[in-house]
Amino acid sequence: MAQPTRCGWAGPEPIYLDYHDHEWGRPTHDDRALFELLSLEGMQAGLSWITILKKREAFRAAFADFEPAAVARFDEAKVAELMQNAGIVRNRRKIVSVIENARHFLEVQREYGSFDRFLWAYVDGKPIVNSPETDADVPASTPLSDRISRDLKKRGFTFVGTTIVYSLLQSAGLVDDHLKGCGWHVSRRPPE
Repeated sequence: MAQPTRCGWAGPEPIYLDYHDHEWGRPTHDDRALFELLSLEGMQAGLSWITILKKREAFRAAFADFEPAAVARFDEAKVAELMQNAGIVRNRRKIVSVIENARHFLEVQREYGSFDRFLWAYVDGKPIVNSPETDADVPASTPLSDRISRDLKKRGFTFVGTTIVYSLLQSAGLVDDHLKGCGWHVSRRPPE
């Protein structure tokens, strides 16, 4: 049986294929998972996504499985400990950003009831399904990611530029940018 066609960026490493086939573009509504994606997208700035995927389990262990309330309690001693952790990206600004963003994430949860409700309100609760022909047709940012980026920055979040936010929207399934010919495009996605 032939393998379905995938988006051009997805391969050939198994970890990349699994991420493409089972996560990317799938609607995510769990706040812990959304915080993880937000954090990982920020960590990815200036690096390749495959680097982050390969370190994902180490990130989960280092950042309390991305439980926002636990991460929000991290102190300077914890930052120093994380800076010694070879399994993660040891960039002080990015580590501090994850911790500060956890605090702002909790504020958003208090205001909206959940981060999910806050984020998905931007798309009226329904994924935007694009059908790009080629990888070159997929934008790095959009007016929507510009707007969300500005809102997050006003709330104190960091490492949430428009390109990072657009990647978050794709990874969390608010935007489905699987190529038109991809076997995982929402119109012909294989069953789980």
